[in-house]
Amino acid sequence: MGHLNLPASKRNPRQWKLLDIITAIFFGLVLLFFLLVFTPLGDSMAASGRQALLLSTSDPRQRHRLVSLVELGHHHKPIEACPANSVDHMPCEDPRRNSQLSREMNLYRERHCPLPDEMPLCLIPPPPGYKIPVQWPESLHKIWHSNMPHNKIADRKGHQGWMKEQGPHFIFPGGGTMFPDGAAPYIEKLGQYIPLTGGTLRTALDMGCGVASFGGSLLSEGILALSFAPRDSHKAQIQFALERGIPAFVLMLGTRRLPFPAFAFDFIHCSRCLIPFTAYNATYFIEVDRLLRPGGYLVISGPPVQWPKQDKEWADLQAVARALCYELIAVDGNTVIWKKPDGDSCLPNQNEFGLGSCDESNDPSNAWYFKLRRCVTSTSSVNGEYPVGIIPKWPDRLTRAPSRALVVKNGIDLFRADTRRWTRRVAYYKNTLNLKLGSPAVRNVMDMNAFFGGFAAALVSDPVWVMNVVPARKPLTLSVIYDRGLIGVYHDWCEPFSTYPRTYDFIHVAGIESLIKLPGSSKSRCNLVDLMVEMDRMLRPEGTVVIRDSPEVIDKVARIAHAVRWTATINDKEPESHGREKILVATKTFWKLTSSH
Repeated sequence: MGHLNLPASKRNPRQWKLLDIITAIFFGLVLLFFLLVFTPLGDSMAASGRQALLLSTSDPRQRHRLVSLVELGHHHKPIEACPANSVDHMPCEDPRRNSQLSREMNLYRERHCPLPDEMPLCLIPPPPGYKIPVQWPESLHKIWHSNMPHNKIADRKGHQGWMKEQGPHFIFPGGGTMFPDGAAPYIEKLGQYIPLTGGTLRTALDMGCGVASFGGSLLSEGILALSFAPRDSHKAQIQFALERGIPAFVLMLGTRRLPFPAFAFDFIHCSRCLIPFTAYNATYFIEVDRLLRPGGYLVISGPPVQWPKQDKEWADLQAVARALCYELIAVDGNTVIWKKPDGDSCLPNQNEFGLGSCDESNDPSNAWYFKLRRCVTSTSSVNGEYPVGIIPKWPDRLTRAPSRALVVKNGIDLFRADTRRWTRRVAYYKNTLNLKLGSPAVRNVMDMNAFFGGFAAALVSDPVWVMNVVPARKPLTLSVIYDRGLIGVYHDWCEPFSTYPRTYDFIHVAGIESLIKLPGSSKSRCNLVDLMVEMDRMLRPEGTVVIRDSPEVIDKVARIAHAVRWTATINDKEPESHGREKILVATKTFWKLTSSH
């Protein structure tokens, strides 16, 4: 059969295809031009473009150059403000980044930080109408609506007494999903079974805490509860808790250990926290067991405890508790209370979950980016006297050197010297440097390099709580802080912290340069500019920063302080202290975005 003799142009379909594509692109560009110029789409795309520019990777070389100029004091203008829609930005809990990750074991809701060169080098602005927060203790019951204009949680949970909008404020009646009549009657019920008064229990962990009314109510009992929940972009529960002045932290129980040492908490509470404790061979229950002090109490309210259509889950939960020899104290409605055994008298034996003891080489207090283990922490793997009933009652435990201080060489002597040193230093801060510590202006305090918690211990009579941060690459002394009856977390300061912007009134750091150095080296892992931009993100407007370090480091810090819009003074150390330290005291200025942003 012969071939058709077509013209050259019709013989080559690829040529037609190319012309079609070029024509389509041309008309598409014309259409896009009209959309951008003559419709509101142009404005919104421009705004999102600015956001993408600041919150994604920019040119690393340009970034490094800016950091160098700021460190040398050659960048004479303040660091730029971030876009207006970044007022609640948390770099390591960014829903856009995390939504790409696996749902398995809630991996996508854990911390996932951008690389240092991808971090925005800009200052987070306050929302429009932001006011200096309501002071403690009034803040426990009301906050400014304009500081957190997120109504969804009030609309959804108002009938449960979580919070309500009232004039210019949000008010907090103290309710929760499992205690709509308020936390006080619920706590009173728990007090029938648990020694909530008298100092036996001091440190508590409230998992999936809502707006932390439970933790707020426990404060009057002398119990210091650290409340946590994952980031919720619609409800911002943890931001509400911190605005109220209640200890809280953004956190998810997923694939990794929670950033706390073994046997830290005297009491662990879950009120409708919806954690599947028995899933993955009871991995999550085992993590709770790692954190709970021997002789401590575990309270779970809500599903699956005697809950309709959750009979199997409830049976499994009881089976895990039995396998670990937890003593069932009470089942009261939808609330169950267990007591953990005092020691290793009952190690897991044959059980349906295949639970066994952890290898002795596994340090159960190593908890920074540490994968969850499906094994049970034995008390014999942790040296010290820390069970509830053996550890001194509060407040005696604050000043008694705990045996776990021996985690460092000469730990008991170091503990005593550290306690005396910080008592002296805090007196100097208040009397000579005239810091606002002890006044209603300071409630949420962070110590970025806490060691044994001596700074926090010296503030115990003030109306504050302190988040004691133990850097992950330093000795794991956080267990000592918990044995004292204080709270804190592990963290690496080359990464952003898991808190919302504007959540601390006062940030303290001794030895700031040591936070960014490789241990035993003069080489830096990250830079002071990024660290101080992160400190600025966490600090409330008109909040205070105190930094102690060598004169050379303090000079560098002062140059960066100017670039992040802080007003700073450099002061001599207290006369009794040895060494070459200087003390920088800075205040974050209350600036607002201009209309051009």
